[in-house]
Amino acid sequence: MNIDNLNKAAEILFNSRINLKRISKLPEECSPKNNNDAYAIQNKLVDKYLIENQKNIVIGKKIGCTNTEAQKQINVSEPFYGNIFLHYSSNSNCTLNNNLFSKPFMEPEVSFKIKKELDISDAPYSFETIYKSIDLVLPSIEIVDSRFNDWTVIGINNLIADNAANAYWIYGEEINNLSSFNFSDHLVTLYINDKIIDKGNANNVLDNPINSLTWLLNTLAIQNKPLPKDNYISTGTCTPAIPINIGDNICADFGKLGKVNFNFI
Repeated sequence: MNIDNLNKAAEILFNSRINLKRISKLPEECSPKNNNDAYAIQNKLVDKYLIENQKNIVIGKKIGCTNTEAQKQINVSEPFYGNIFLHYSSNSNCTLNNNLFSKPFMEPEVSFKIKKELDISDAPYSFETIYKSIDLVLPSIEIVDSRFNDWTVIGINNLIADNAANAYWIYGEEINNLSSFNFSDHLVTLYINDKIIDKGNANNVLDNPINSLTWLLNTLAIQNKPLPKDNYISTGTCTPAIPINIGDNICADFGKLGKVNFNFI
């Protein structure tokens, strides 16, 4: 895809978010036909978010569709990634205004931060290498909110182009003692207005969220992209994506990993 069409697609997706006007699809000439097109559009879209707010920076990556139930919800069969922005993230116990979103869903996710930038020439990395590279773990909730009217039918390339449908990231307290957690069997309980809505497990994320992190770092290495030190990585949802509505008080309880709370007004 040529540069003009990459920019056109990114401009349409950017305006859709800023103006909260969803689209049915991208014009044919700038619709991503493959994975390379999709991530190239995503890169242009990231540039627009950074220009929008001079204080905005990319603080990490989000991984989508590492959960089979989430894959079924949007008819895809493999993971993909997008970017997390400082301007669109907050600490737990925050309040989010509905006028920032079109039709948001929440996803409770285990997030990590790595100690140092890994040498991409050493890829593919093993699970053990990635585990040793992790600096800390923290509970989080990702808010996903596609710019497309029906994101269950548009396909993976459009979702990638749309920054993997990322809308916001809410994070809890950081913990640097990974050895106290069994991520192959770690329960998560999701509450809305003090009522249990769903129960999930970290093993819904490619059997272990560290597998998801390994997938990301190996995928980035194939694309010749290192992950900068101190970037956060949200590894994918432990439950199906759950819609949220005005007036909801949300709590994701990750047990000894901690809780993440926010109000949606």
